[in-house]
Amino acid sequence: MARRRRVEAPSAEDLSRMAAEVAETAPRRAPPIAQVAGEAAAAYSPETEVDRTEAARNRADAERLRQAEAEGLVISEIPLAEIDPDDMVRDRARVDEEDLRELRDSILKNGLRLPIEVYELAEPRNGRRYGVLSGYRRLLAMQQIYDYTELPRYGAIRALVRTPASVPDAFVAMVEENEIRASLSAYERGRIAVVATQSGAFNGVEAAVDALFATASKAKRSKVRSFAAIFEDLGDLLRFPEALTERQGLRLASALRAGHHEALRDLLDERRAATPEEEWETVQPIIDEVEQGPRPVRRGGRPRSAGRAKPVDDENTMRLTGDVVLRRSRDGDAWVIRLEGARLDEAAVHSVMVAARNVLDRSG
Repeated sequence: MARRRRVEAPSAEDLSRMAAEVAETAPRRAPPIAQVAGEAAAAYSPETEVDRTEAARNRADAERLRQAEAEGLVISEIPLAEIDPDDMVRDRARVDEEDLRELRDSILKNGLRLPIEVYELAEPRNGRRYGVLSGYRRLLAMQQIYDYTELPRYGAIRALVRTPASVPDAFVAMVEENEIRASLSAYERGRIAVVATQSGAFNGVEAAVDALFATASKAKRSKVRSFAAIFEDLGDLLRFPEALTERQGLRLASALRAGHHEALRDLLDERRAATPEEEWETVQPIIDEVEQGPRPVRRGGRPRSAGRAKPVDDENTMRLTGDVVLRRSRDGDAWVIRLEGARLDEAAVHSVMVAARNVLDRSG
């Protein structure tokens, strides 16, 4: 028979200990009145409808500001010391001092009317964080004013921070800005096409001209290529290249194309001109000689075939190398000669006209 266990009542000390353990593990609940007050406070907002509308407008404005900054549409005040004006090769070969003086006077009188455009450098150097995309002359004028006056208000310049998608885009933006605001000379257009190519921005001068002057006519791009050739062959010797007129440049390019590169370089190296007129007089004899052409020498025997010309399709059509085609036709009492081919540009056509003149002068 099993023995009964004797049940003993817990002592007062045991009861106190058990009560404390239950109090620690049981979830604490706020009094009902406290819960009601908390829920009412959460549901109630002290803002009025006007306040909520203003807050929504501020959030929208902040978003638009961030978007505008990302697109380079916000004007910033950037210290001159943080801008490197020479990070990118400029399209202008030189800055006219008289124009720069007028720009300084305008800034001193009316302030800077237009902001410049800058871009962030991939690797800041000596505290300089930005390069100049457009507005080089404005930056130079402001720097000169600050150096002279040392006034803090000229120590920073208003600028738009742009982010060009690529180096070619940066060159295009620079050229477009100068084409619109202060037209470049023909030589400067050719020069920047070569410089941009040499910097690795474009795969060849042809591609550089097509990209930098995409909105220009085919004839204008042809002239740019002619002046690019002048810069490549004679740029280190010419002292007044910007003074060349378009006609002079085309004639000079024709002489280079005819193979007189070394003779022109020797003359320019030997005779250091002091004025644009003297420089043109130096190269003009060679150009005249090219345009007059060689004197024909009559020989006996069978005549030679015409150089690189391909067989004549018919009596009115002649096909040359490089897919150049010459066609002749009658227009009343006149003869018309038509030149066709992708390789033809204004300089080449000019050379053909000079050659035709020489032939007709001799036959007369």
